[in-house]
Formats: sequence, structure tokens, C-alpha cells
Amino acid sequence: MLRQVLLGVSRSPQIKKAVSSMPVSSGIVARFVAGEQTDQAVLSTEKLVSDGLFVTLDRLGEDVTDLADATATTDAYLELLSQLSEAGLTQHAEVSVKLSAVGQALPGDGEKIALENARTICHAARNAGTTVTLDMEDHTTTDSTLEILRELRQDFPETGAVLQAYLRRTEADCRDLAHAGSRVRLCKGAYKEPESVAFQAKAEVDKSYVRCLRILMNGDGYPMVASHDPRLIRIAGSLADRAGRQKDTFEYQMLYGIRPEEQRRLSAEGNKVRVYIPYGEDWYGYLVRRLAERPANLRFFLRSLISKK
Repeated sequence: MLRQVLLGVSRSPQIKKAVSSMPVSSGIVARFVAGEQTDQAVLSTEKLVSDGLFVTLDRLGEDVTDLADATATTDAYLELLSQLSEAGLTQHAEVSVKLSAVGQALPGDGEKIALENARTICHAARNAGTTVTLDMEDHTTTDSTLEILRELRQDFPETGAVLQAYLRRTEADCRDLAHAGSRVRLCKGAYKEPESVAFQAKAEVDKSYVRCLRILMNGDGYPMVASHDPRLIRIAGSLADRAGRQKDTFEYQMLYGIRPEEQRRLSAEGNKVRVYIPYGEDWYGYLVRRLAERPANLRFFLRSLISKK
């Protein structure tokens, strides 16, 4: 119930104003968000790469309804890629893009605009020596996102996809995408979705995650295991072993600020571990979804609000 409430308020401008105006909230924000500016995100990337980790960077923002904002987001990614290249980080860092941030939600030609903006980012990423992964958003955008992915992969086959295990359709999508050269990040999903399209109980989501992961591990693509759940991480390793996969044929992914010790432990064992770094001014919706995922995150946040430090 608490998770549903938090997800329901994640786009509330009133609550966002109240939270963002409290200086004490900066502690929890800094735990999960690398900063508001590109140079802060690049600095965080350098620190993680120096520890042997890989990175994917997401400039926060979604549901853009103004063409100028979509263009500005695209330009921000170009600047990010430029800075990553100048810092010599593109062998270890890629970018994640939400299509609704680059025009998908615009009326009329939104899907076409998002495709062209994503194509521009993919071209810049290739020139910089790295890749792009298309983030997945709520279920109403899934078909559009996968169609844009298909279009992009005609010229940029290295473009990554994200699938969400809590959606009932995802097993079929995994089968479609488990082919050679296909990079697929499998996550549980963090949006509030109706029961008609998504599993609601944690146990059902976990079972779906394992079914989907088995498909990806036994396929010919490159699975990206996005989970912090110790049990699912153990299962992922077991499925990889059973499928005869070497450690360089899949990777683990975790969020910035969550289980950093586990990130380093997995990396020290020879696994490829990528950290998802969010940055930018539009951090509120992302933060609330992180709070909704684990009660411990919420308790940490509430303590920060009442602390005098």
C-alpha cells in the first residue's frame, strides 16, 4: 500500500516543491542522484570507473511536452558524451535515454521526433566510442519504445533495450529480443501499473523475473541483470553457469547509491558490474520511485527530514 501511495505522488508538483525546498533533503538526494550538472555526473563516473566498475548515465526528466525541452535534453546528452570522451571514460561509460524526455510524448509527430533525437544521440555515442540504452517507462509507451528501438537498430544495432519483469507481456518480449547482438537490461519495473498489465505481488514479480532471465541467459544476446535482490543475483549467476556463459557475456547492473559494497564484491569476483547514475535538476520523480522500492529508503529519508544536521 505504501509503495502505491508513493508512486501515486511521484509526479505531484506540490509535494515536489515541499521536499525540494527543505535543505535537509539534500542528503537523501545526494545518496541517489550524482548531482544536477553534467560535470558532477562525470566526476561520479570517474570515481566508479577507478574502482573497476562500469557506468550508464541517465539525465533525469520525462514526459516532455515542449519541443524546445526535447531539443534541450538531446543537446544535454551530446554535451555529456563530449565530456565523457574528453575524460577518456567512454570505454567504461554509456548513456541511458528515456524517449519521453526527447519528444515521445509530444502531440502529433512525437514518436518521429523522439526517433530522430535518439538517432542523433546514438550517432554521437558511436563517434565517442560508446553505446546507448533506451530506458523503458510506463506500459503505455512500451510498444512505441520497442518500435523506435527496431528503427534505431537498423543503423545502430548496439543500442540496448530495457524490459520490465512486472509486465505480463515481458516473457514474450524477451523471446523476441534474445538474439545475437541484442543487449537487454532486465529490471523489475518501478512505475505504478494496473493489475491487468502488471503483476502486483512481489512474489509474482520475482517469479516473472526469473522466467524472463532464463530466456535471456539461454538466448544469443547480452543480458544485463538489473537487480539488487541477493536471491535474484544468485539465481542469475546460476542460470549463467547452466547456460555455459562466460563472465564477459552478461553483466550485473545496480543503481547509484544502492548496495555499493555488493557492486564492488561482484566486480572483485570477475563479474562486469555497471552502475546506473542519474543526474540533473528533474530528480524528484526518480527519487520517489527509489523510496517506494524499499521501506528502508523511506525511513532514511524521513530521518533526514527531521534531522537538525
